[in-house]
Amino acid sequence: MEDKRYLTFALGKGRLAKKTLQLFEKIGITCEEINDEKTRRLIFVNEELKLRFFLAKGPDVPTYVEYGAADIGVVGKDTILEEARNIYEVLDLGFGKCRMCICGPEHAEELLKHHEQIRVATKYPRIARDYFYNKKHQTVEIIKLNGSIELAPIVGLSEVICDIVETGATLRENGLMVLEEVCPLSARMVVNQVSMKMEHERITKILYDLKSMIQE
Repeated sequence: MEDKRYLTFALGKGRLAKKTLQLFEKIGITCEEINDEKTRRLIFVNEELKLRFFLAKGPDVPTYVEYGAADIGVVGKDTILEEARNIYEVLDLGFGKCRMCICGPEHAEELLKHHEQIRVATKYPRIARDYFYNKKHQTVEIIKLNGSIELAPIVGLSEVICDIVETGATLRENGLMVLEEVCPLSARMVVNQVSMKMEHERITKILYDLKSMIQE
């Protein structure tokens, strides 16, 4: 057998990685040791298939892929948009579905309609800026936060927020609502541009198998 190089996967930690590994198992890509919750290992290997896996924080996955430290990455569409790295987005894996939305109290809807200059609190300044400046052509002040974004309009830091909405329960509990939808989100597979050329056959086979599985 020819001496193949390892294909390396960077997976976003947490639920995303678990769901990805479950999907991979269905197409015969397994890695037993990554499921051991007590392990302190950072890199997990399937010697037989010449595959390596590591877990990373979501925002770091596109960076690992862009620089070729990983050939393939799995991460949320929100992270891909926010990080804006030089990578190929090749497949929507169809899980982790949610929406990026502009949210706030009901009265803030008028401010959005009339293109008022408002403050927008968000963990996603690039996405918010692109939405308001390039799609809505509305001038806003964007305030970057790291914690509970819903707090910002309640305490008067901002008029609205730009954030991920799954069920909307937290919004409703705090007197907020979805005012506008920015874009749908889900888990995506991304590929390093050089890897796509060098390992085209192997990567294309994985993509084909995954697509067939998702469409079933």
